[in-house]
Formats: sequence, C-alpha cells, structure tokens
Amino acid sequence: MERRLDDVTLERSPVVANCAMNRERTLRSYGRELGIDVLAEIDHGWLDLCCGAGRALAEAAARRPDARITGVDLAGHFLPAASAVRLVTASVAEWAPDAPYGLITCVHGLHYVGDKLGVLARAASWLSADGLLVANFDAASVRLADESSSGASSGGAGGGAGGRRVGAALREAGFHYDGRRRRISLRGRREVRFPFRYLGADDQAGPNYTGQPAVDSFYEPFQ
Repeated sequence: MERRLDDVTLERSPVVANCAMNRERTLRSYGRELGIDVLAEIDHGWLDLCCGAGRALAEAAARRPDARITGVDLAGHFLPAASAVRLVTASVAEWAPDAPYGLITCVHGLHYVGDKLGVLARAASWLSADGLLVANFDAASVRLADESSSGASSGGAGGGAGGRRVGAALREAGFHYDGRRRRISLRGRREVRFPFRYLGADDQAGPNYTGQPAVDSFYEPFQ
C-alpha cells in the first residue's frame, strides 16, 4: 500500500532523517557525482542543498575564500571545520535564500525530499542570470497518481504515459535530464510552474538506484 505522507511527517521519517548517508562527502566527489568543476562555477556564489556535514563547502572556502558559500541541511550535524561558510539547519522545501547564486547543487538529497518538483522549481528561481543548477535526480521516484504501481516500478517518471508527461514538463521548463547518470540540470534563472499538484510521499518505497532506501513522490495533473 502506497503511503502519502505530508512533508512535516516525512521529515520525521527514519529514512529521511538518516544523517549517515553521504554526510561527509568531499569536494572532489561533487565533480564525480555532478560532472562539474565546482570552483569554476562559484564566482557568483554556491548554494548546496542537503549539504550533509559541510565538508565539501569547507574545502571550497579554503580554496576560494572570496566566494559566498551557503549550505542547507535538515539534520544540521555540521563539521566544526565548515564554520567558514554559512550553514543553515532547515528543510529545503521551506527555506529560501535572500540573494541569487551562480551555482546550486544537491548531491543525492532529492532522493529524500517529498515535493521534488517543487524544490526544483524554487531552486530555478534562485539562480543568477547565467547560473547553473545541477542535482542527482531519479526520475523513477516521481509518479503520477493515476499510473499503476507496476508501471511506476518499471520506469516511474522515466517510462510510461505518466513518466512521459513529467519528462515533457521538465524539458519545457528548460531542464535537461540525463537518465543514464540520473542527473538533472538547468542553466539560467527562470520562474517555473509545473502542471502538477503534489499529493504526498512514500518513505517505504524501498531502495533506489543507489541501493539506499529512498522516497517516492506523488503528483496529479492540474485539471
């Protein structure tokens, strides 16, 4: 039976609150996971969503002390070494910055977010004019309420009629989705309104492509 948890309940889930998952990843790992050179993209600031302990941000600050660097994480278990950057304990579904950023990243954090499309839309509006948003994103975890469980598990938003509708909406908004690497990106600030209503999330969806338990997100099309 699929669960449809609201975000407040979801964020209390042991799956979402697991602070051991990717918490101390290095700056080098960001290049491997996201396919970018972080230091080359942060002239106009770097915002890292679901930043874990903040180790990568501290490394970047040591090499680019001129850069404005902010990390946001729900758990808030930050390394002392990360005090050189701005660190915020908050939900990425609710928090918002007070200035645009040239780079916005999210390494494996969207797997544990309820309203994934909502976070992508909000982050798109936080970019500078030519800024870059890039995140790990598993399209199969975004499901339309009218698709069958069997169809969703075999492809989710990556296959089937529901998946094609979500994929088309992402492309129309300017996002590029790399299905092989499960990576989503967007260049340049924009206001995004996806034609779907968020219904809730299932924290019992089981492991995703990383092998770790993750969260499925449910939507319905606007009429």
